[in-house]
Parts: sequence; structure tokens; C-alpha cells
Amino acid sequence: MGQYYKIKAKYPDAILLFRVGDFYETFGEDAKKTAEILGIILTSRNNGGNDVELAGFPYHAMDIYLPKLVQAGYRVAICEQLEKPSKDKRIVKRGVTEMVTPGLTIDDKLLDHKKNNFLAALHVASSSLIGIALLDVSTGEFFVSEGNPEAIDKLLQSFLPAEVIFAKSNLDWFEKKFGDQFYHYTLDEWIFTLDFAREKLLSQFEVLSMKGYSIEDLTAAQIAAGACLQYLAETSHGRLQHIRTISRIHPEEYLWMDRFTIRNLELLYPAFPTGKALIDVVDTTITPMASRMMRKWLLLPLCNLAAIHRRHKIVAYWIDHTESRETMSAHFKFIGDLERLISKVAVGKVAPREIQQLKRALRTLVPVKQILVQSTLSELQTLGESLQLCEKLTDLIDRAIAEDPPATILKGDVIKAGYDEHLDDLRHTIHNSKELLLEIQTHEAQRTGIQNLKIGFNNVFGYYLEVTNKYKDQGLIPDDWIRKQTITNAERYVTEELKKLEQKILGAEEQIAIVEERLYNELVASAQDDIAPIQLDAAVIAQLDCLIAFAHNALRFSYCGPEVDESFAIDIKAGRHPVIERQLPLGESYVPNDVFLDCDTQQLLMITGPNMSGKSALLRQTALICILAQMGSYVPASKATLGYLDKLFTRVGASDNISSGESTFMVEMNETASIMNNISPRSLILLDEIGRGTSTYDGISIAWSVAEYLHDNAYGRSKTLFATHYHELNALAGTHARIRNFHVATQEVGNKVVFLRTLVEGGTEHSFGIHVAKMAGMPKSILLRAQEILVQLEEKEIDEAPMKSALRKTLTPRQDALQLSIFEHVDPTAGKIKEMLLDLNINQLTPIECMLKLIEMKRLLEEDDDV
Repeated sequence: MGQYYKIKAKYPDAILLFRVGDFYETFGEDAKKTAEILGIILTSRNNGGNDVELAGFPYHAMDIYLPKLVQAGYRVAICEQLEKPSKDKRIVKRGVTEMVTPGLTIDDKLLDHKKNNFLAALHVASSSLIGIALLDVSTGEFFVSEGNPEAIDKLLQSFLPAEVIFAKSNLDWFEKKFGDQFYHYTLDEWIFTLDFAREKLLSQFEVLSMKGYSIEDLTAAQIAAGACLQYLAETSHGRLQHIRTISRIHPEEYLWMDRFTIRNLELLYPAFPTGKALIDVVDTTITPMASRMMRKWLLLPLCNLAAIHRRHKIVAYWIDHTESRETMSAHFKFIGDLERLISKVAVGKVAPREIQQLKRALRTLVPVKQILVQSTLSELQTLGESLQLCEKLTDLIDRAIAEDPPATILKGDVIKAGYDEHLDDLRHTIHNSKELLLEIQTHEAQRTGIQNLKIGFNNVFGYYLEVTNKYKDQGLIPDDWIRKQTITNAERYVTEELKKLEQKILGAEEQIAIVEERLYNELVASAQDDIAPIQLDAAVIAQLDCLIAFAHNALRFSYCGPEVDESFAIDIKAGRHPVIERQLPLGESYVPNDVFLDCDTQQLLMITGPNMSGKSALLRQTALICILAQMGSYVPASKATLGYLDKLFTRVGASDNISSGESTFMVEMNETASIMNNISPRSLILLDEIGRGTSTYDGISIAWSVAEYLHDNAYGRSKTLFATHYHELNALAGTHARIRNFHVATQEVGNKVVFLRTLVEGGTEHSFGIHVAKMAGMPKSILLRAQEILVQLEEKEIDEAPMKSALRKTLTPRQDALQLSIFEHVDPTAGKIKEMLLDLNINQLTPIECMLKLIEMKRLLEEDDDV
């Protein structure tokens, strides 16, 4: 326990898993937390007169229990026995071999193969300048940037790190800004200094300056990156050969989307559990690294036209070359997660089966490279030539590793026969020794006449001769046999000859384990030289997989190739919502719509129309089509000519932030203010129901003023789709040259309204809210009364006087509608029966249900008679 407390003092804020024999034990407060999280028994042991809480689990159950501790938000320090127990050592040496935190893990059971697992470091240089570093230990990706708080917030929302680290002095600032949105951990102030951070970076990349990485002048970003490396060192992550480069994120090279936009457009997560996000629709990739790349492409669409056109060009090639595309997809299925495999090699935690998978992946690159080099597209030829086949490594693995190796090196039989002469000799000894065991068994059986004599083995006293009680009682046991154990049905003995052979066998077996482990570690070490080329291979395969997925989606779902140019116009013909159209019932097709926006003639579309008619879908699909195009994908439309966007803003839906004391309207105004303060000439803005969270006149005033501000703004004429139920805003089109009125068409058939979901020029004054309430199952009595009130309101010019006065003068008092008699006099019971009848859906009632309703009504009348 003295050894435990000494190690625990170095990791006071982590749960310490302390290896004791075949168990990982926790003590004290750690034991209480562990028992609660894992649902295991909490016991205690006496330690110098005091009871200490104790909870543990078998070492082989680590893969089951470790993920639960980390996912519960705890840092876990794994303390191993660093030497083998022996009779000469009372206490073996122990030490922490790994610290596992949410942001630092390479364990497959803790990782989602479709997502990166980033550790983020922040350095707050000033109120207007923050440096950020993003590191994924499981893949070796390392990014840095710096900017104002809004830019850093955007990067955090895009990369969604599993853990954020920063200086202790910034804790209040971070919690005020982000609350508990991110798991975070604080470090000492001295870590966040330029001299210290710069030395860490220069040492890691073995360079004299950071000029080659284009971050020489980004001092805040360098400090954040250095903090990442120091955090790795403090958490026993010393093998970082796979972190070989660092990349600068240039915000101006990507489409700006703030966290509201990412959330409102449901790019990564649907608003409701039963829905789908855009990533669920577009990600038809095969390899895990391509899934991770697809997420980055989705959150960081390109602004560079040359790069966009390059992706579109490759997608077009795969569409036209079906056979090559299908062959490539078939090869991708055998590659697996090449990126994370080579990272495991770098940190020395790669399993034999994973080494064998690495060989298969590299061998698969041979036909992939051939297809690319022989293609007729120069961009693909360049990618093909960049692939490194690493023949020396694949040949080494082929010669050294068994075709079907065990899961771990500890199980043995990992190294192939014929690879190492010494290992082959030891194995030969084992093989012959087993035959000698059989000879001893046969000899002793013949000598004693014990026909069912067996030789067995256990960890307590090694090999033994087992005699059943039937022969034991017959006096057949020789005097030179030494009795070792009595069991229910037999006795166990050893002989001098058997013990000598045991020493020979066990010595060879121990040597085999040592030699196999040494040879395996040498192979893993030799693979270190191929880390950089294999990381490049993984990036090329991920890129190809993403672009082939775009081609697959285009063919399957009738997407067109967009024309992205330097103009300021958005011209979409027959555009569709990529997610909604995939979720429609069988046989139902999505109604496409045209959208045209530019900065000179049609800058702002004021879109009116009823609820559920498709206004919000139209807004979102326009944004999603632009995002897909700038990702490099084809788009759901018959034709799309798009001037590239540099910023995309949305203000859609209603929500609140109760924990921060913000009402629905305050959240709406925060989001709207963020848009108004950051617009640009190339922005696309989606506004849905601005001002609905307050009184009618307040709301109309705000919405009207926002529309005017966007139209007249001196910073640029941002293209805007403005959906509203405030029909009064239609008047803006008459006074502002670039505002146009549109509405989503409906058709009234009898008492029903049919939503045509077609965008038509011109405004409308009908919202059909009562019709939507009816569709939702609102009681009919409420619907009837609402209709009465609506008729009365529409007969008056409400806007001639303040709203309260108008309502007071306009509405006739309610005549106790729920108790109106179906007879000529007022009868409360009859009113109840009328209400029941109005709420009935006759077409959905079974005969039995009709009878039960009649009985219920009759009972009401009988009760009334009794009164």
C-alpha cells in the first residue's frame, strides 16, 4: 500500500488501476467511484488498523471496464507490474505505463471508427486572439490555427474535440463561454509560454524553425501545439513517431459556418432521434479513414475554386468509368483502417492480427495503384504515383508472421516456422519433449500395471502422474513416486525423471515466449520507417473513397454536376432536399423547386406560406446544395450554377437555453445578431420566422428592420432567403429594389388544404394554422372556436388600432361553447355529449367502440336524471 500511495500521489486526479497479480485493483475514493461506475462489488481490507475500500476486476477484463470509466468522464492511470514476481522479491516494481483520457486513446473500444478523436489545446493570448491546436493521437493528424473567439468557437464546433486543455487561469473564461459542452482539463501556466512550446515543437519535428509548416508567425497557435505535446508527455505517451507533421488551418480557405448553422442544418446530428443528418446521407464510403475525412469535408467546404473543380472532375471520371469505380470499391473493402493501424505501430501497441491486416492493406494498394496510373485523368495518375507500396515491409511481415496469428503475442505461435533458427530449435525441443512425456507415461503404466495412467499439468507443481482410486488401493504405486495431491477420484504423483523433463520443457517454453516477443518487437520497430509513407497512402485512399462515394450518390440519386464559379449568383433548377427525399414513404417523390438569388436583381426572397408547406425545407435545401457543391460533391438538382460562398448563416427554429437563463427569444436574437455582425458579399443567409418569439408588433418591427438592413448594408448584398408568417413584410418588395415576394403554393379542396410545396412568385396572406392544428389531432371543439375567432379578426382592420384594443372590440364574448345544447335550451349534459361527438373520428371506430361510446353517453344522461 505504501507503493500504491506513492504512485497515486503523482496522479491525484485520475483513477489508478493498480496491477496486483491477475487483477487491477483500486483503493479508497477510486474504489468507490469504480464500483459505482462499473457495477462491481465494493469491499474493504485492513491496512495498518484502518479499513481501506477496495474494488477490482481481472486483468483480462480490461477491454470491458476501461471504456466505461473513460466514457464516464474519468482520467485513468494504468499501473503495471514492471518485473516478473520471484521468490527473491517481496514487492515487484510497478509504474504507470499509460494514462487514458477522453482525448488521448488509441483503444478501438473507446474510438468511433467514423470519427476523429481530437484533443484540443487553447492558448488565450488576448481577448481578441486565441491559439488552437487539434491533435488526434489515434491517427497522427495535427492542426493549428488562431483567431478571434468566434473563429475558435467555429473550429471547436466543427472538430468537436473529445477533450480540451488550457491554462488554469482560463478556467472561468472557458466555463462561462462553453459551460459543460466539452470535457476539459487545466495545466500549469508555465506550459503556455512561447519558449517552452517552441522547443517542444522543434524537438518533435527535428527542425530549426517552423517556417516549413507555415506557422512561424503564429505564436499563439505554437503555444497551444506545444501544450498538446507536453500533455502527451505528462500522460505517459512518449512514442509519437506518427506525429510527423503539423498543418495550418486557413479559415479563409473554407466556407464559414457558425455553430448555429451546423446545428440548424443538421449536418452531423438530426434534430430528432428518428431523423437523419446530412452526413448519414452523403457518407457512403467504405474505409473508416474516408468516413473521418468526409466529416471534415462536410464541416469545412472549400472556397478555393481550383480545388473544388479538381474534386468535381474526379467525380465525373468515376461516374463515366463504372468498371474501374466498382473495382476500386471492391479493393477498398480489404484495406480497413490503414491510418489507425500505422498509428498503433508507432506507439508499439499493434496486435499480431493487426500487423497481418497491415500487410493485406499494403498488398491491396498494388492493384489500386495500377488502376490509378493507367487512368486517363492526370489528377488520378498523380494520386497513383504518390502511393507507396512498402514492399520491404510486406515481405518481412509475410516471412515473419503466421497467416492466422492469435490476438496477442502472449498466446504464442505468432512467428512463422522457418523465420528464426533459434526459435525453431526451441519449438523442436518442445515437440520432442511431448513425445518423451508420452514415453514416460507408457513406461510407468507397463511397470506398474496401471492401465489408465495419465500425465497432466497444473501451475502449482507442474507435470504429474494421475492414478484413479481403483488402482491406488491395489498397492500398485512404486516407492519412488512422490505423492503431491489428492483429489476426489484420484491421487497425483511426481517422479525424478518427470521433474527433469518438466524443467527442460518449461525452460524451452519460457524461452520461446521471450524469443517470440523479441522478434515481434523487432518487426514492429522496423515498420517505424514506413510510418510516413503509409500515412500518405491512407490519406490518398480516404480521398479516393470519398470521391467515389460522391459518384455513387450522383448515379443512384440523380444528382447533377454543379458549376461553381466566381459570380455572386445562386441559380438552382429543380433543387431537392438531399435528406428529406431519402426518407419519403415508398412511391412518394420530393417536389423540386427553382431558386435564384443574386446581388443585383433578386437579393432577398421574402417567402410566405402556411406551416408544413415546405418553407423551411426550401431554405435548408438551398444551403445544403451549396455545401455539397463546395465539398466537391454533385448536388440534388437538374442544374446548379453557384457563385461560391464564403459564409453561410442560418436562423431556423426555436429553442431556449434554460441553464444560461436565456429564453427562446433571447437565443433567437443572439443568433440573429451574430449574423448581422458578420455578413459579407458572398454570404448566404437563411432566416426563418424572425421575431416570432415576442409580441406581434415587436416581431414585425424587428423582422422588417432586419430585412431592410440586409438590403441596404454597406458591407455587401448578402443573398437571403427570408421565410415568415408576417404577411405585412410583403410590402417591402414595393419599396426595395432587390426584395422579391414568393410563396409556397396551396390548393383548397372543399374544407381541406392541399400543400403543393411549389415556390411561386408573389406573396400570400394565408397561413392555414387551424388546418395544421386539425392535422395534429386538436379537439374539434377547439378548432371550431378558433375558426370563429379567426373570422371575426379578419373582418376588422386590426392594424388601425393597437392590438389589445382591436381584440377587445373585435371578439364577441364566448358563449360557453363547450356547454352549448344540441336542443333549443341550455343543457350542460348535452354540451358534454356534443363535445364527445365532435371529438369522435367515426371512420376509425370499430362497432364495439361505437357501442361503448353510446353506453358512455347514456350513462351521462342517467347521471343527469339522478341529479
